[in-house]
Amino acid sequence: MAYTLLSSSSSTLLSRDTFPLSNSLHFTPFPSCCFKSSKISLQITHVSLQDEKTAPLPKTNIWVNPNNPRASILRQKSHDSRYSSLVTIANSLNLCKPIEQDVVNVLDTLGDKIVEQDGVVIINNMSNPDTAPIVLDYLQKRVKLNRETILYNVTLKVFRKCKDLGRAEKLFDLMLDRGVKPDNVTFSTIISCARLCSLPKKAVEWFEKMGSFGCQPDEVTYSVMIDAYGRAGNVDMALNLYDRARAEKWRIDAVTFATVIRIYGTSGNFDGCLNVYEEMKALGVKPNIFLYNTLIDAMGRAKRPWQAKTIHKEMIRNGYTPSWATYAALIRAYGRARYGEDAVIVYKEMREKGMELNSVLYNTLLAMCADIGFIDVAADIFEDMKRSENCKPDSWTFSSLVTIYSCSGKVSEAEAALNEMLEAGFQPNLFVLTSLIQCYGKASLTDKVVKTFDRLLQLDIAPDERFCGCLLNVMTQTAKEELGKLTVCLEKANPKLGYVVKLLVEGDDNKGNNFKNHAGELLGSVGNDVKKAYCNCLIDLCVNLDLLEKACELLDLGLSLEIYTDIQFKTPTQWSLHLKSLSLGAALTALHVWINDLSRSVESGEEFPSLLGINTGHGKHKYSDKGLAGVFEEHLKELNAPFHEDPDKAGWFLTTKVAAQSWLRSRHSQEVVAA
Repeated sequence: MAYTLLSSSSSTLLSRDTFPLSNSLHFTPFPSCCFKSSKISLQITHVSLQDEKTAPLPKTNIWVNPNNPRASILRQKSHDSRYSSLVTIANSLNLCKPIEQDVVNVLDTLGDKIVEQDGVVIINNMSNPDTAPIVLDYLQKRVKLNRETILYNVTLKVFRKCKDLGRAEKLFDLMLDRGVKPDNVTFSTIISCARLCSLPKKAVEWFEKMGSFGCQPDEVTYSVMIDAYGRAGNVDMALNLYDRARAEKWRIDAVTFATVIRIYGTSGNFDGCLNVYEEMKALGVKPNIFLYNTLIDAMGRAKRPWQAKTIHKEMIRNGYTPSWATYAALIRAYGRARYGEDAVIVYKEMREKGMELNSVLYNTLLAMCADIGFIDVAADIFEDMKRSENCKPDSWTFSSLVTIYSCSGKVSEAEAALNEMLEAGFQPNLFVLTSLIQCYGKASLTDKVVKTFDRLLQLDIAPDERFCGCLLNVMTQTAKEELGKLTVCLEKANPKLGYVVKLLVEGDDNKGNNFKNHAGELLGSVGNDVKKAYCNCLIDLCVNLDLLEKACELLDLGLSLEIYTDIQFKTPTQWSLHLKSLSLGAALTALHVWINDLSRSVESGEEFPSLLGINTGHGKHKYSDKGLAGVFEEHLKELNAPFHEDPDKAGWFLTTKVAAQSWLRSRHSQEVVAA
């Protein structure tokens, strides 16, 4: 049998890692298939460290009889044997104390024949940042060095393994002090160290130094810098490099793709996130769990829970086990989009796996439950949170809990949650007090509404427009004889609103258009997010007080201010009334106005279309079994109107031209007789 003995070139020893950036040592043992000859082939290579490029291997072969006793000696002197002994020394240096004499004692076992390449192998296999500089100093004093930069580079690699950027930077300064010129590998190693230390701004700083030392980044460095610039907040530079990477077909790793996805997600370009993901797959780059989590989180912020769910399923199919970050991203995605059942499934799966939730995730779930009316689920989650060792309920937690019970009209439960909040050391905020007022209003507990309002003033909390809107909404549910108590509260909270309500409750003193003028001034002064709510509630209050004329004035005001739009539609084939965005009182008022308009059309002989329809929408309130459609169905029957619910279109009530005209004429005749 024959053995082939060869010495590795410095180029193999010092080839750069593809990801992350580094100079690495790589040895390829000779395959066993080469051991076939009956003689030993001894191939001797003279290695120079002058150039990191591949050195050609000499073709000189010495054949040795394997039966010769010297064959074992030759094997001991082989490259593989020498490399193993150097790795053993590196391991010893990792374990020894960072004392110069201890390090010297280990290295002295090499004798006087130590060469530069031996030092490179030793340091490259080290992982102790305390002893590596001592080894470097030893080699600089005892070994003739041709490429000292390489020794510094492998020492920098030790610091990178330990994520010690501070020592790496100090070693770089030492290089310069000693007149050693850094090369591309020097910078790429420090940049990758900064990246591993999650210090992207430092990575950018070192990258931008390269040019001043005559170093030109390669495509691998540029690709890594997409990630670094993105994390450092320089989005434009990151995206410019990414565009260049696509044009020049650089190699980009999954971490960098994840950073680009995160950049697009942060800027709101969610389609861009998906495009990057598809580009990555087209290039054959395998997604990692970090990328999946980043993409799921982006789809959550985009309120695209269906896409988050699809990506999660793909992740499972590709063999990845969801991490805590995966579940957290899913809960946020489903919670934001009110995908209640999906969010609860993820929550239960986390608990089954023994994963602890933090306060943010618990509060996200509770806020979602408050929005969609998951009362029992919220109670279970709250109890689970109280049992948790890592997080306890906070002000946000109690706010959601009070809201859940308040919206459900559960007065005692809402008050119990408030008391527990106080016992935990939290004072109710504006959100909590608004919810309580809503709760007491539903239960017709007017005195408690007033008491809660007084509490708000005692806590020196300024009522905002939403709070006033809630108080106004409570008035639409309050008996006429108790409206005065709430009017006083409104006058204190918002004098303009209080005065308009007072005109309705107490009358406008026969001043003609005084009410409409003041109502217009009020609606013109409030924020766009509350205009419709205010107008709806004021109309509801008018309907409750049998002030139909003022209700019509408010509706007309809402149309002129474009608070309401597209209520009436006319096409050649259908006239329709759209009420989906209106409160019950506003919808009834709009119906009254529409019927009057239709009556005038009949009287004027205007041609009717073949079909007339009323669209109420088919949704129901999350805390109520009744929707606008159900109430309208009863009201249309009371009016004896010929509109019937369309079985194929939920929320639509339709009638024909003939039926509508006949009903309108009959209605007109009855009004004439009554007059």
